[in-house]
Amino acid sequence: MKTLYLECGMGAAGDMLMAALLELIPDRQAFIDRMNALGLPGVHVEAEQAVKCGITGTHMKVTVDGKEEESLDAHDHDHEHEHHHDHEHEHHHDHDHDHEHHHDHDHDHDHHHHHHHHTSVADIEGIIDGLKVSDKVKADAKAVYALIAEAESRVHGHPVSEIHFHEVGTVDAVADVVGVCLLMEEIGAEQIVASPVHVGSGHVHCMHGILPVPAPATALILSGIPTYGGQVQGELCTPTGAALLKHFVSRFGDRPVMAAEAIGYGMGKKDFERANCLRAFLGSSGGEREKITRLECNLDDMTGEDIGFAMEQLFKAGARDVYTQSIGMKKSRPGVLLSVICLPQDADRLAAVMMQHTTTLGIRRQDLSRYTLQRSVETVETSFGPVRVKTATGMGVHRRKAEYDDLATLAERNHVPLETVRGEV
Repeated sequence: MKTLYLECGMGAAGDMLMAALLELIPDRQAFIDRMNALGLPGVHVEAEQAVKCGITGTHMKVTVDGKEEESLDAHDHDHEHEHHHDHEHEHHHDHDHDHEHHHDHDHDHDHHHHHHHHTSVADIEGIIDGLKVSDKVKADAKAVYALIAEAESRVHGHPVSEIHFHEVGTVDAVADVVGVCLLMEEIGAEQIVASPVHVGSGHVHCMHGILPVPAPATALILSGIPTYGGQVQGELCTPTGAALLKHFVSRFGDRPVMAAEAIGYGMGKKDFERANCLRAFLGSSGGEREKITRLECNLDDMTGEDIGFAMEQLFKAGARDVYTQSIGMKKSRPGVLLSVICLPQDADRLAAVMMQHTTTLGIRRQDLSRYTLQRSVETVETSFGPVRVKTATGMGVHRRKAEYDDLATLAERNHVPLETVRGEV
């Protein structure tokens, strides 16, 4: 099973996670080029080599209109300057960051006004919907922001529709979130596991005053996730990092038994006595059960065409499998049981898709586990043309099966029976 393990013992921020995942893929420059072609206004992304405690890794440098933004999740400020500037920036509804201290006030006002215009939930979703990425990446990115918006809503006591992101509202932060979602899609891990999250300790200074670590929004997002702190003075986990972990990770705990094929180091900007980095392991694991979720609803008032359309939308949204069964319902009505198999972190989003495209008033959820064989795909050359062959191994089993679509295409093209092509494979 293709497994991704995230080691969050010394940091969990969006830019650190993106940098660690970047080190796992073979063509890093292609990803950077794609990020810079997305159409995020004024944003330029590049990967820099960084060293923490003698370890070399990657730091993601994001500039907006040629200026490097200080990590929007960082709070290690020059406190004297911060207190001096707090009253000047209150009308921007924004967190006060180090980079702001180096501008005169007039420029600072324009700088803020430009980058913090798109700050509501609807504005952020509008930016994401306009990007040249797949529907799944868009859905993942919006789901991450929904987690942050819900936490901010509860912290500040305002409806989600009135929340204005002062932590993660600028386009460089959108780049962090979308970048991670793109990399997760490219890596395609079947299982994502993370260590308990080290949140740091102490306090942070922000526009509203002095707050404890983890910051209130971060603490809410991390509800139900194992965390610890007290070993480092400073904020190690940010709202963005917490939301990305909560959305993508299916289990928090020890690293599973796995053969690592690639290891990535994503470096933060801060320096502590321990390396401020997030480490990612990508490899294969076997003999474990994968956590999955099943969503189900009973339908008795939808046409076959409409159910088929709903199934297509669920597959597009990232469902692992979608299927139907004929059932008998109350009042002797024949009906259809619609079932969706998905990863636990995708369940809430897919439940919303089910609600949108079916007539159901309720959806049942079951969290299950399943045994899986380790799968791989190879291409076999035949006299008729190339055919992809799927291989499944594990638990004393070894199976190979030719891809039907390839067999059918070659059989039609060469005017031979399907079995003739299959036999040559």
